[in-house]
Amino acid sequence: MFRVRNMSVEDFAFAIDLTNQMDWDLTDADFEFMLKIEPGGSFVLLDDSERIGIATTVSFSPMGWFGNLIIQKNRRKEGAGSMLVKHALKYLQAKKVRTVGLYAYPDAVSFYSKLGFKYDSDFVVLRGTGFSSSVIVDVIKARRSDLEKILEFDRGCFGGNRRKVLEPILTDSVNSNYVVFLDDHLVGFVSASVYGKASELGPLVCSQGQNEIAINLIDAALNNLEGYEVSLCIGEKETSIIDELMEHGFSKSFKVSRMFFGSAVTKDCIYAAESLERG
Repeated sequence: MFRVRNMSVEDFAFAIDLTNQMDWDLTDADFEFMLKIEPGGSFVLLDDSERIGIATTVSFSPMGWFGNLIIQKNRRKEGAGSMLVKHALKYLQAKKVRTVGLYAYPDAVSFYSKLGFKYDSDFVVLRGTGFSSSVIVDVIKARRSDLEKILEFDRGCFGGNRRKVLEPILTDSVNSNYVVFLDDHLVGFVSASVYGKASELGPLVCSQGQNEIAINLIDAALNNLEGYEVSLCIGEKETSIIDELMEHGFSKSFKVSRMFFGSAVTKDCIYAAESLERG
C-alpha cells in the first residue's frame, strides 16, 4: 500500500540514485538546501517499506512551486506519481499557497493537465561557456543594501516572496550578482550561482521591454564566468536574448513548459528561472 512521509537526510542517497536516472546531476547539497528552506516540503513515497519515489516543493505564499517528481521506472503508471502530486498540493495549500507552478518536460504536460495544471508558456534551457565582453554601462554589482529592493522587484514579477531562496544566493560572495537602476528605480537583476567550474545563470528578472538591459545583465554575469560551463532556463519568447547567446556559442539543450495550478500570478516580465525545482 502506498504512503507518503517527509524526506530526511537518510533519504538523500536514494533520491540521488533516482534523479541520476534522469541525468539531473543533483547532490546532497541540493537536497540539504531544499530541506533547509522548506523543512516539511520534500516527500518520499513508499510501497509498504520500499521507497519508490520522491517529490519536492517550496512555498512562497501566495505562490508555491512543485519541483522534482520522479518514480522508479518499474513502478510507474500505478498511480504513484498522481498520489505524490496530490499530497504536495495539499501541503502547499495548507501553507496558504493559492497558486502552484512547475516546469514540465514535454512528455509530462498531459499528466499534469489531468491533475488540474494549466499550460502557461514554454521555456528553453540553454548551455554554453562564459565569455568576456566589453564593459557594460549601467550594470553594477549587487550590494547587500540592494537586497530589499531586489526582493520587492522580484515579488512584483514572480508573484510570491522568494526571500528564503534569493537571500542566500544574493549574499554569497562566490556567486555573480548584478543590478541595473534607472533614475534610482531597479529595472533588472541577475544572479549566477557557481558550483565548481559550472554555473547556473538565474534568476534573471527584468522589466518588460528592457531587452537590452537584460542582455547587458547576462553579459556582465558571463564576464565573471569566463571558461565556466553555464546553463540558464529562459522564456522561449525572449528571442533576442536567445539569439544573442547562440551567437556566442550557446545551444538549446531542451524545452520545458511552465504550468500553473490555480490562477497565474506572474507578471509579464523578462524572466529566467532560478532553477527548475524552485521557479
